[in-house]
Amino acid sequence: MGEMRISITDEALLTRISDLARLNNRSVEEEIEVLLQAAVPVRPDTTTGEDLRAVAERIAAMTPKGVKQTDSVEILREIRGN
Repeated sequence: MGEMRISITDEALLTRISDLARLNNRSVEEEIEVLLQAAVPVRPDTTTGEDLRAVAERIAAMTPKGVKQTDSVEILREIRGN
């Protein structure tokens, strides 16, 4: 497990984090870890080693065959009113 040292200079922020930790029955360190995990989501392609092309091919394989797909440029133009 890695370690990190964080210096929080904003006392109000530290108080809010401490209050959250107390409300959630966690230490301040545990609360900060939970907050960081929520703020930095895990990308599926990085956790599995799957590259972006493989992700795109997997998603394309889910599209039913024979169904006409609308070009995303057309959709964006329609949304923007162009």
